[in-house]
Amino acid sequence: MSNRVFTDMIGNEVAIGFPPVRIISLVPSQTELLYDLGLGVEVVGITKFCVHPNEWFRNKKRVGGTKTLHLDIIRSLQPDLIIANKEENSKEQVEELAAEFPVWTSDIQCLETALAMITQVGQIVDRGTQAEALVNEIRHGFSNLAAAAKPTRVAYFIWRNPWMSVGGDTFISDMIEKIGWINVLADQKRYPEINPDSLKGKDIDLVLLSSEPYPFKDIHIAEIKAILPGVEVMLVDGEMFSWYGSRMKEALDYFKILTESK
Repeated sequence: MSNRVFTDMIGNEVAIGFPPVRIISLVPSQTELLYDLGLGVEVVGITKFCVHPNEWFRNKKRVGGTKTLHLDIIRSLQPDLIIANKEENSKEQVEELAAEFPVWTSDIQCLETALAMITQVGQIVDRGTQAEALVNEIRHGFSNLAAAAKPTRVAYFIWRNPWMSVGGDTFISDMIEKIGWINVLADQKRYPEINPDSLKGKDIDLVLLSSEPYPFKDIHIAEIKAILPGVEVMLVDGEMFSWYGSRMKEALDYFKILTESK
């Protein structure tokens, strides 16, 4: 095994023993990606939120939550590669790990950066051919995704107390736009705190309540309808809108059904 140097998505040069054989993934969507690229025993640790695939969730060593990593467990696994994300993981914990182990960090804002991540992860785990095929499949699927017949104006909520939505520089917002809808908060940055009352003047057609990270339920539909009477409110699968790995393949069919129902 010889070292190769890769530049991650936040500009760090990372020297990795190639190919890596003891990988820890700190990001659910990237864990699923590793599985779909054909890895198995090489992945030795995942987070408690890495629920796909189920067999890994049941059997792989869990290293804590995405923002509450158990560094002692990670150290005990002696990884030769840790795959992280700028937004989903704690900067302080990632930097502490990077002082001891090779840490490759992604940074995702849209479909194109997600596809770039897949390509680069494929390269660093020696699955370049599989990654290229996956990228081509997802790109082709999105290029042929029919836009919604009606340019529905939507607000997408990810959290409650405080209420938080998505700005125009997020992957979720890019997915909303890819299906032909309009994010009414596209002028905001990242994940702004938004009082639903403030949406009354934005000519909203539809409010989307995500299944994650906050587990919105039917009771919250009624809560929003009481604030925004006349506006349609629905629960949506947050994985389809926010998981930027191989889950995007499944998202294509989900988006098609969703837009055809409107």
